[in-house]
Amino acid sequence: MKIDIQTTADGSQTLFVPSLDEHYHSIKGALTESLHIFIKMGLQESKAEEPRILEIGFGTGLNALLTAGEAEKDRTIRYTTLERYPLSMELVGQLEYPKLVDEHTAKYFLPIHRCKWNEWNQITDNFYLRKIECDFTKLEIKEKYDVIYFDAFAPEKQPEMWSQEIFNEMYDCLDENGILVTYCAKGAVRRMLQAAGFEVERLAGPPGGKREILRGKKNRMKTTPRLPMLEA
Repeated sequence: MKIDIQTTADGSQTLFVPSLDEHYHSIKGALTESLHIFIKMGLQESKAEEPRILEIGFGTGLNALLTAGEAEKDRTIRYTTLERYPLSMELVGQLEYPKLVDEHTAKYFLPIHRCKWNEWNQITDNFYLRKIECDFTKLEIKEKYDVIYFDAFAPEKQPEMWSQEIFNEMYDCLDENGILVTYCAKGAVRRMLQAAGFEVERLAGPPGGKREILRGKKNRMKTTPRLPMLEA
């Protein structure tokens, strides 16, 4: 699969897949997008003392890198990330993310990419990483998480990842008061999240980027019973 490196509006890089006509991040700012959606609106909203994070779409490792930096603020994080098509180390070596974060966080970039797949790795004193190479649509999740970064390709590019069954499973694998965040604010996605049982919020998107994003919260005391399956 041919992949090109492109620079986004905030100076950070993303990847472009010509065969899909799809970018890995927002062209209006890859770093800005990740910090706003997944760190600020996701991780920082979690009240868990030692958050367990599930990321759908490891990609360039940017979300994992930023989360490792957050973990160094004396908060132990266990991070599971799923990826069907891991990048080559040759391509990873061309990414300049370490230049865009603080010096302390930058040193985690290569260990995050070089560590072994399909097993737990201790990247820092407070950040544990498990990268799983898999087809998420065929994976049975048996563990519980506090935060989900739902960062799959867009629904029109990867529709199998945006089904009612997927969101039902995401709801089930979240612990009480768990959070799911995604860049996609389409009405169909919002309705599927609600049908799965989530309390859904429309939030302002990243500066200079998407107008809105979605955050779903799991609170069994307030949510209604799961609704019948909705068509996308």
